[in-house]
Amino acid sequence: MIEVPHALADRLARHGGEAGRAFATALPDLAGEFLDRWELTPGGPPMHGWSALALPVTGPDGAESVLKLQVLDEETVGEPVALRAWDGAGAVRLLRHDPATNTILLERLDPARDLTSVEDPREAVRLLAGLLARLTALPAPAGLRGLGDVAADMLAEVPDALPLLGDEDERRLLADCAAAVREVAGEPGDRLLHWDLHYENVLAGDREPWLAIDPKPLAGDPGFDLMPALDNRFDPAAAEIRWRFDLLTDALGLDRERARAWTLARVLQNSLWDLEDGEPGLAAEQTRVARVLLGRE
Repeated sequence: MIEVPHALADRLARHGGEAGRAFATALPDLAGEFLDRWELTPGGPPMHGWSALALPVTGPDGAESVLKLQVLDEETVGEPVALRAWDGAGAVRLLRHDPATNTILLERLDPARDLTSVEDPREAVRLLAGLLARLTALPAPAGLRGLGDVAADMLAEVPDALPLLGDEDERRLLADCAAAVREVAGEPGDRLLHWDLHYENVLAGDREPWLAIDPKPLAGDPGFDLMPALDNRFDPAAAEIRWRFDLLTDALGLDRERARAWTLARVLQNSLWDLEDGEPGLAAEQTRVARVLLGRE
């Protein structure tokens, strides 16, 4: 019997309501079903992310892998699609997939070594930039969510969100981010985006030194994928933010003005999520990045 970590069960209940609680309750039986069906043997304690249970397992041939069980929703449904497209090039390799439950079997990476373990922050940014350049070089497979729809939904939320900010400077900053998004929303792009490539979503591997995991794939402009490299392991110095932005745009071969607009779109998205969660104002890291990219710092 697989024991569901309490932190995962609590998170599923808080954010998924009754459906999340039901999924957490069903996880042990679901894990048992796929251990039997795919002839897998548990090989270590369960791990978990935000909404998925990951079990280290060993196959009948002795090969080590990870069984990932997750809620089937609009974020996770595209994961196997993206992993098939990348086919192990810069990303964890997909070994098996059950469409009915979105259960997947992945190659085993080292969960104890992610990009936060790289001592030099600039070297970590360089490594992330190299992965982003490879991952976003592919056209998005058909059927994935599109950045155009995401941008339209964000812009529709802005009028109701602005009054929630009591600080006039924050209202102006959020409005300016929205204005930048409007300028590029008509050309959302068609590349395969990871959408969540922060440092803890890059693990050490055997095939390649570093591989991306846990995509929330999207079809769109690569500029929309830069923010995690800017605000993770955050350095508030304006010169450092500019250095990271220049490195990323150079590595991906992006037009800087379009990349700036789509990065401000991530500020807008993150800020709207925070306001929806009841936060009283904008996050300091988001505000700082936006001010630097808007030329106010």
